Amino acid sequence: MHRPTSFILPAIALLAACGGAGEEGNAAAPATAAAADKPFVATVVADFDSPWAMTFLPDGRMLVTEKAGRMLLVSADGKAATPLAGIPAVDSEGQGALMDVVLHPKFAENRLVYFSFSEKGEGGKGVALARGTLAEGPAPALRDVQVIFRASPYVEGDGHYSGRIAFAPDGHLFFTNGERQKFDPAQDPKSTLGKVLRLNDDGTPAKGNPLAARGFHPAIWSYGHRNLLGLAFDAQGNLWEQEMGPRHGDELNLILPGRNYGYPIVSNGDHYDGRPIPDHDTRPDLEAPKVYWKPAISPAGLMIYSGDMFPEWKGSAFIGAMNMPGLVRVALDGTSAAKADQWDMDGQRIREVEQGPDGAIWLLEDGLRGSQGRLLRLTPRR
Repeated sequence: MHRPTSFILPAIALLAACGGAGEEGNAAAPATAAAADKPFVATVVADFDSPWAMTFLPDGRMLVTEKAGRMLLVSADGKAATPLAGIPAVDSEGQGALMDVVLHPKFAENRLVYFSFSEKGEGGKGVALARGTLAEGPAPALRDVQVIFRASPYVEGDGHYSGRIAFAPDGHLFFTNGERQKFDPAQDPKSTLGKVLRLNDDGTPAKGNPLAARGFHPAIWSYGHRNLLGLAFDAQGNLWEQEMGPRHGDELNLILPGRNYGYPIVSNGDHYDGRPIPDHDTRPDLEAPKVYWKPAISPAGLMIYSGDMFPEWKGSAFIGAMNMPGLVRVALDGTSAAKADQWDMDGQRIREVEQGPDGAIWLLEDGLRGSQGRLLRLTPRR
């Protein structure tokens, strides 16, 4: 349960969001580095109003989404930001937002931009996946916007929409649907809630999804998830996903076709009301995380680094943390993962991590302690 601080939570909800004290997750996390010991310098590029996600255009400009429903076309130096027309109405109550934004793999040819957002609909609220064509000029806009997929069912409440998007090397689109704080839908074969979905680029379920023959919703790729806020492919084509556990037990998962990741049957965290949940090791038939955090880090955003600016980190996963320490690096080795580094980003919650065209690491702050939500560029400390 996490949201930008411009929407302040009551104390009890904030405790639930960030997690309290507890034992360390698998493999002890490295000590958080002091500012002078960080191997990078953070440069402030811009400041937004509760930003949620970003992506780079081929020419170095950026698209940035904000919680309340604006998508901004931002210059490469961050000095100019123009709202795009054409964005549908967003229900931004609670954890609702204009969420992820990614480019079609053939964006240079078709100019298609994909984005996710929360909305009201029949039965309550849910997360939708849309796409539109980026049109520039004096009044930049997304033209011909269409919603191409909606989570099902829509339910009451304002939490755990998820909404992360990633294109696979073969062109299929992967989309995350959170379980909406309803627990059981994560195991419901007919619901898309608590699932990783595999779609065609037009939003229809992809052929060959592993569970369709067993009566599952035809879009489902994996299930048993909670609040999935990071999704990325590595250079070998492995799909990695991070999600918030309940009270502790945040996870980094290797996503395999047709597998059940256990929630709410198992978790390395417990319910917020104190009721225990059996740990993953009690059910070896269910897929366990490659790394988990206890106490919670409140992960948001996921990027697999492939640049040359930080050659020693090539192939590592980077995760934003909305609870301390701010930025987390996980070393990946094939299908294995291990905790590596963590950095306190001056006490700021990190909502998004992205790699720039030149190999710099870019961060979006969620919006705390005097920042509306700064855009930071990380370069090596010389």
